[in-house]
Amino acid sequence: MPTRPPSPQPSSWLSLRVPPLALFALFAAAIWLLPDLLPIRLPGAGMVAAVLAAVGGGFCLAGVLEFRRARTTVNPVNPASSSALVVRGVYRLTRNPMYLGFALLLLAFALGLGKLSGLLAVTVFMAYLQHFQIRPEEAALRARFGPAFDRYCQQVRRWL
Repeated sequence: MPTRPPSPQPSSWLSLRVPPLALFALFAAAIWLLPDLLPIRLPGAGMVAAVLAAVGGGFCLAGVLEFRRARTTVNPVNPASSSALVVRGVYRLTRNPMYLGFALLLLAFALGLGKLSGLLAVTVFMAYLQHFQIRPEEAALRARFGPAFDRYCQQVRRWL
């Protein structure tokens, strides 16, 4: 029986180093502190922000609950310690519901503050997660779960 290769080393010293919740808080603070160079003043922006926040929070909560049901780690800085490949519930819609939820919460925050500059922050947040968190996580999960993870990736998108 072939042995599974060891978990790959992260591609950068930043890979899997900053917990996504801390990164979320950092970007929320950045959005708060960004200048109002290009303010957004749209009718109903507060309602749209509230809906985005509710949906984002729902994605985060649903992701955590599925991990808890599967009795696997929620620790994003050590994905190699995962004991189960979670593919049910919200994980049928997105491979990264918690990260999608964080992005939606940041988007809601920027919109609620009326800061178009906050949209750039959300984009940078997602790019950072994609490169330094999601790709290393996927490599670790691929090493741990092999073809089952590959099949899952073919069926479900990274974000939506």
